[in-house]
Amino acid sequence: MTHTDDHAKLWELIKDTRFGMLTHRHGDGLLHSHPLTTQNRSVDENATLYFFIPLDGEIARHVANDPVVNVAYANPDDDSYVSVAGRAVLSNDETMKRELFNKVAEAWFPKGVDDPNLGLLAVGIEAAEYWDVTESKVTQLLKIARAAMGGKAPPSMGEHKKLDL
Repeated sequence: MTHTDDHAKLWELIKDTRFGMLTHRHGDGLLHSHPLTTQNRSVDENATLYFFIPLDGEIARHVANDPVVNVAYANPDDDSYVSVAGRAVLSNDETMKRELFNKVAEAWFPKGVDDPNLGLLAVGIEAAEYWDVTESKVTQLLKIARAAMGGKAPPSMGEHKKLDL
């Protein structure tokens, strides 16, 4: 799979998952997660995910001190799961803010795209891992039962891949 194919596959798994759980580290080392809506319409060649956050909020404060984050996506209806590791920065790209701003974002930022508290968090993807289960639920159950009864290796249910982006 080429780099472009990796981006396409990753976006295919992410695009229909409404929320990602962004995890960051606090100063005491504990991990904290927040549900955020991915604003992208695709993953660009820079492999960046965008989220709107309040500039006066916890995420903005903590990623300023420790930019290492993880974004996890789970879509149980499609049996697809994605974990993205990267570094987060607050972007001052006003053009990107305007391009991505929408009615859903307006629910959180009612003053609109010019809200002084509207922050654009850019997560540069450095690595990703995904699990894309391709088997039907019935086939999955049969494979699990067969593996459990036969004591063999865990059943293969679909594609699992690690990506370095």
